[in-house]
Amino acid sequence: MTITRIKELTKSRYLITVDDEFTFVLYKGELRIYKVKLLSEMTEDTFREIMTVVLPKRAKLRLLNLLQKKSYTEKQLKEKLEEGYYPVDIIKIAIDYVKSYGYINDQQFASDYYEYYKSSKSKNAMKRELMKRGIPNEYMEHLFELTEGSTDEEEIQIKRWLEKKHYSLEISMKDKKKLYDFLMRKGYSFDKIKQVMKLSDAE
Repeated sequence: MTITRIKELTKSRYLITVDDEFTFVLYKGELRIYKVKLLSEMTEDTFREIMTVVLPKRAKLRLLNLLQKKSYTEKQLKEKLEEGYYPVDIIKIAIDYVKSYGYINDQQFASDYYEYYKSSKSKNAMKRELMKRGIPNEYMEHLFELTEGSTDEEEIQIKRWLEKKHYSLEISMKDKKKLYDFLMRKGYSFDKIKQVMKLSDAE
């Protein structure tokens, strides 16, 4: 196995490519330990140790450190490891490890996110954000079904935005249109905005 590329990422981290195929990061001290030099040969034993001991341990610790600070979805954690140039197999090992201890729970993440933002974000805005975080659609559908018929938070939020923007029925159609577009971008429904702003079909 030949080391075909060494790229300095930081003063202490280097991106290593073996046989133009396997890419991973080693620290400066590890370059010395494993005798990593450009175009030098890497033994099977060394490669195996890096792939089965060094990188899995480091990836697991990376995820545990992240999860100590806040909650993440599975997709977010995968992206964090991808940013660190961990191989796909190593990412799977690390994700499976933290999942086995219950440290990742996308359904609970979605529920907690909803509880935190339900009084400040529209359902559409929350759905968009949860989708970006990799929450499965079925989790969201179930979550928002459970909250149907509860206090109309969105109406309250729209009224709050209108008060903040000093809305009144006397403002110009141009300003009403600006407010309407602003609320639509926030994810509120056409019918709900129209109802709260008391807009007629002609407006």
